[in-house]
Amino acid sequence: MQIQHNISLKKHNTFGIDAKAKHFVAIDSVAHLKNVLQLPEYTERFILGGGSNMLLTKDIDALVMHIQLKGKTIVSQDETSVLVKAQAGENWHEFVLWCLQNDFGGLENLSLIPGNVGTAPIQNIGAYGIELKDAFVSCEAVEIETLKTKTFTNEACNFAYRNSVFKQELKGKYIITNVTFKLTKKNHTLHTNYGAITNELEKMNVENPTIQDVSKAVIAIRESKLPNPKEIGNSGSFFKNPIISLNDFKKLKENFPEVPNYPVSSTSVKIPAGWLIEKAGFKGKRFGNYGVHKNQALVLVNYNDAKGIEILKLSQLIQQTINRIFNINIEAEVNII
Repeated sequence: MQIQHNISLKKHNTFGIDAKAKHFVAIDSVAHLKNVLQLPEYTERFILGGGSNMLLTKDIDALVMHIQLKGKTIVSQDETSVLVKAQAGENWHEFVLWCLQNDFGGLENLSLIPGNVGTAPIQNIGAYGIELKDAFVSCEAVEIETLKTKTFTNEACNFAYRNSVFKQELKGKYIITNVTFKLTKKNHTLHTNYGAITNELEKMNVENPTIQDVSKAVIAIRESKLPNPKEIGNSGSFFKNPIISLNDFKKLKENFPEVPNYPVSSTSVKIPAGWLIEKAGFKGKRFGNYGVHKNQALVLVNYNDAKGIEILKLSQLIQQTINRIFNINIEAEVNII
């Protein structure tokens, strides 16, 4: 068991923040995970997955446990569907591509989302009208206090918009080790009406799209809007799209008749946070080594060795400005550490 000390986490977070871990260990099996959790000298722990949904604002004065469990297996299948289990350390996008290579449908709209499989349920990742919960069957997780493995069903995870039981009452209590999905083998249901997928398919001259075509369209859209973390440090969408009441929306529309919106229910409406941020004048704005991306106002970026606290202060300035102009509170989607 190799535990390292005073290790830079720069290459372990997509923002590229050069925070340090006081202690660091790579976890490659459930047995190894349980052994590390029993070490008496490391009572403070920090669980690290793909590092794609967090902003490090300080050094981590704890044992950073980097989850690197690998493997993808077909659990069972029939003529129309298949259950697939992926280990927590699998790269999410590579897992989606593996599903598509096997003609398994259901995750294609979630192509190119950064991060690992194990952290995907925590956030209930979503894009282009689809959320992880739509294909999620269950996950296994080790309880940190007892070392017992528990299976969480879809219902038990209490999924909501960019939320789950693992971000609420069970935050910091479990470590997800694998996730099982139910995917289709034929008669795939395509979701192409959200965002610019239909337009992108038209550009591709595709009239009868396959799940692979939908994935390619999603990848093209994301690459046109979102910077590659390997080139510019970022964590994808920094903010959640706010959901406001119908009455508040009517007031907003009086002042901003062009506001884009998506009905959520008979009493609530979702407003694109990117539109609010762009309207407030932040899109493409640079503050030295950090700023707001020029193509997507939802994305805060680290151009070169910015500190996490600087990006945090920018996010707070954006939140305050949005509240002042639109009387809307936007929440960070990214975990602030």
